[in-house]
Amino acid sequence: MNILRAAAATMAASALTALACVVAPATQAAVICSGAGQASVRVGSVPGAAFEGLTVDPRGRAYVTDLTSGRVFRIDAPGAPAVSVATVPGAGGLAWTPDGKLLIGYGSNPGVIVGDAVRAAGIDEFDPATGALTPFAAGLSAASGLAVGPDGTAYATNDFGTLIGRIRPGGAARADWTSFPSANGAVLDPAGRFLYVSRTFSNPGVSRIPIGSPGTPQSLLDLSGTDITAAPDGLTLDSSNRPVVPFNPSGRIVRVDAPGHYCELGTAGPTTSVVSYGRGSTGFSAGRLFAATFGGVVYEIPGGFDPHATTATP
Repeated sequence: MNILRAAAATMAASALTALACVVAPATQAAVICSGAGQASVRVGSVPGAAFEGLTVDPRGRAYVTDLTSGRVFRIDAPGAPAVSVATVPGAGGLAWTPDGKLLIGYGSNPGVIVGDAVRAAGIDEFDPATGALTPFAAGLSAASGLAVGPDGTAYATNDFGTLIGRIRPGGAARADWTSFPSANGAVLDPAGRFLYVSRTFSNPGVSRIPIGSPGTPQSLLDLSGTDITAAPDGLTLDSSNRPVVPFNPSGRIVRVDAPGHYCELGTAGPTTSVVSYGRGSTGFSAGRLFAATFGGVVYEIPGGFDPHATTATP
């Protein structure tokens, strides 16, 4: 979700039809997860940037997208300077293909509000080895969140719309694979059975959508009370397939342990937009949880450490 454009879209977002889905049990008050709650650690930054996407390659190098400039940055290790490696106007979500290419969603700009009707968004493919940037898919509502399954099928979300797109291997895109209001972050479980999404503006919370039955989503977390404006954003899964999701304005990072029950792993900076586990044995390594913000900062969340968790990959 882009808080930078949220004010202009509040009325449109509030007009979205409430999602009809399986109702989760009443949500409990947040508590600190066992062994969590440590202070976050600043591990990277780009002054003036607004980070939307975050992921890590096999060498432990982090990649982030900047909504402001459309640039994609690589950070080789915690504390290292960020290097611009590509530019994709309206760059948003990031995801890996089975052959190690980086998908970069575009269309995360003011036009996202009418994305369902205009379908001007798409995805480019970046080769980290060569720096080559090539078209992957077009005609999507948006690509605020991206996820790729074991067979190479990709899914793209729009937090200000209702359509989730599906892109088959080879680039054949269907913008209206399913309708799901305000789906934002997106991640698939390792088996490719469920697409997990955060719900940002409409009925805030977290759901999972069966790939084989996209019309029957299952709610895992329904926010209410003081958390009704928490604005869940770009999520990931831990090694037990539990959703880990940031609450954007506050920067709180929570883990959904069971339907209706969540605990807090830690807090990053204000306007935290996305979280991802690391990968590899060096740099932004596997097991460590990282968060990126619209303030252009990447944090490590020590309370989210999970030795078996890694960046979402097919």
